[in-house]
Amino acid sequence: MDPRERDGPEGPNEPREPAGPEGPGRTVAPSRTVGPGTPGTPGAPDRDAFPARPGAEDGPPHPDAELLDRIVAGALTRIDAMRPSFRLPADVATDADPNLTLKPLGELAELTDVVRACHPLPAVRALADDLFAFAWRETRDGALFAELVRGEPQATYPVELYGVFARAGLRHPGAEELLAATTRLRLWRLAREDHTRTLNVLNAERRVGLPQHADFAAVLARTGLGARPEPWALDLRTAYGVTHDVFHVTDWGRTPWRMPAALAGYLRLWLPAWTTSWSEERQWDLTGELLAVAACTPGVPYDPFAWRVLAAAQHPDGAVPETGDGPPEGAAPEAWFTGCYHSTLVAAFAATLARTAPAACAGPRAPDARGAATTAGPYPYPCPSPSADAPPPAPAESEVLP
Repeated sequence: MDPRERDGPEGPNEPREPAGPEGPGRTVAPSRTVGPGTPGTPGAPDRDAFPARPGAEDGPPHPDAELLDRIVAGALTRIDAMRPSFRLPADVATDADPNLTLKPLGELAELTDVVRACHPLPAVRALADDLFAFAWRETRDGALFAELVRGEPQATYPVELYGVFARAGLRHPGAEELLAATTRLRLWRLAREDHTRTLNVLNAERRVGLPQHADFAAVLARTGLGARPEPWALDLRTAYGVTHDVFHVTDWGRTPWRMPAALAGYLRLWLPAWTTSWSEERQWDLTGELLAVAACTPGVPYDPFAWRVLAAAQHPDGAVPETGDGPPEGAAPEAWFTGCYHSTLVAAFAATLARTAPAACAGPRAPDARGAATTAGPYPYPCPSPSADAPPPAPAESEVLP
């Protein structure tokens, strides 16, 4: 079983029947207004939720801006060429396996939502916005979620997927009415074996505006990250669990201040060794996730060597294979999709976060009152501060860990 099968819309890279032949790639589009909304309207990217963008005219450039921008632009161009394979089949709400159909589309939406809100280049944001809008259209503007909930009222994946769009202001009244009822069921409150998956469900409940069925901090304490496992004992599955624990705590990099200080310290200490180890194994998908974790975690410095290793693994067409060199030459389009789409999305996501993380241009200094490190030196941007409507910071170590 793929280690990522546990984790809702940001999950496995399993074989699937492609929705159609892959078309030719296209270059990153020029700056334009596309997608489900414009700033200030539902569906518009919430750029205020992210750190200030290095490279903007009021700040110094990122030291690796050219490298990171090339990774993102190439990856999104390749994902755009894969667009037909993300299309949902007609039986998506009945007989189709959601792991092979809905999950890739949810991953596309989750990660392009970050890029469209955060990347400093308008052309990159425009292409990410277009891909996000495509994903929403594939759900028939949310009507699909009402069908999914009616068919499986006990299932969590419709809520997890819908939460990606709800966070962006894209809503469907019928789906919301059903979710308000089904998430109050006693069955919904049953404990799930996979605590990382439960974090994802709790994050989705918060995005949709539903009552949380469990205490986030208590669940976090029972995850792989919360237990702070011996770093040398981390296997592939546990490593993926840790990366996704970070993504759910920080809402995919939007709220890094929610990371408890003790867990941030653990990650700062061991991320370099893990990243080196898994890149030496040519596990490019996991390497990309670990680099994204570094950009999500306060005080973790930018690692230029690791980024050059990942950049070297990217193919000329922008694809990043999940492992090794990817599918063999002449492989069918569906093999390239299943073998590259997730890792290519992750590369775009991670490079965008690295491009905008304040720690990229200066080393960390002492944690502030939230336990989140700010930056030192000439770089003027602090780590982001909670807005008035942001969730409260995660509890301190004594409140989280057993």
